[in-house]
Amino acid sequence: MHGEYKVPDGKLVSADVEVVDQRLSRVRISGDFFLEPDEALEDINRSLRGASVNADTETLTGLVRQGLDPEARLVGFTVESVAVAVRRAVTGSTGWLDHEWRLVREPARSPLMHMALDQVLAEEVAAGARSPTLRFWEWAAPSVIIGSFQSVRNEVDMPSAERYGVEVVRRITGGGAMFVEPGNTVTYSLYAPSSLVAGMSFAASYAFLDDWVLQVLRELGLNVWYQPLNDITSDGGKIGGAAQKRVAAGAVLHHVTMSYDVDAEKLGQVLRVGGVKLSDKGVGSVVKRVDPLRRQTGLERQVVIDRLVGGFGARHGLVEDRVTDEEQRRAEELISEKFATEEWLHRVP
Repeated sequence: MHGEYKVPDGKLVSADVEVVDQRLSRVRISGDFFLEPDEALEDINRSLRGASVNADTETLTGLVRQGLDPEARLVGFTVESVAVAVRRAVTGSTGWLDHEWRLVREPARSPLMHMALDQVLAEEVAAGARSPTLRFWEWAAPSVIIGSFQSVRNEVDMPSAERYGVEVVRRITGGGAMFVEPGNTVTYSLYAPSSLVAGMSFAASYAFLDDWVLQVLRELGLNVWYQPLNDITSDGGKIGGAAQKRVAAGAVLHHVTMSYDVDAEKLGQVLRVGGVKLSDKGVGSVVKRVDPLRRQTGLERQVVIDRLVGGFGARHGLVEDRVTDEEQRRAEELISEKFATEEWLHRVP
């Protein structure tokens, strides 16, 4: 069995594993990483032999750490990344290039339609009815999108939202509230089979699925990095945030909103962001946390999106696609049955 894990901002770790009687009988770790001393590689391999095929990443990490000389130097990878590569080998993981990725890039849609399409397309990928897909969003109206478990009352100043004509909707993923206006954000969703992130923790999968984005942003001249759990940040502050949901039938929905421009005054009035949330960010206000792509790149928004599309396609391949009539119909049903209802919006008052 073979598994691979590309360490975000690091090197590729490969694991070739043989199993006998539900135990790892032979393990060979390889990759383009650096390791000193040379003999440490065999120490890693030896430490994993005999481990249960069902051992989780934390257990395997402990075995590798225990078997390594404390003076060994790992560059471009970690003991955790070795454990992830082994887990990906025994769980039947897939890589980006094992799939034919589809690109959906359409005219603006309503906030409610975006919420519904996220669920529909994730379920279609899980069912095998749609190839893994990258979808870029265009917003038809300003909106606050709250996380699945957030309180409307705690996150949104409703009188201000109504005054500015900002629609409030709830998405199916967790995470924090977003304020968007047409032309002011870069938003995309990945709908991927669960096998792409097999063997990874939720935390590891966030950085893994957005590694290509950071690479493209760096090509645009930005100094960016991933700040756990789910922030894309830069020297000037937060650029964007990710959210994720695993679909029980076998897919992962991963979406990201990055700020291209921002009406700071309006954002500050519509969103309620308390001191507790900001206390671990090292800043005094939500406005200071946002550092838009327009200022940092000097590029038009569509040019930024074009570069992202091109960067993904160059790395993983992309085929032009669209939302089908049946997917559109199902999304319209979900709006009526779920996303437009008071029960869904106020599931957490």
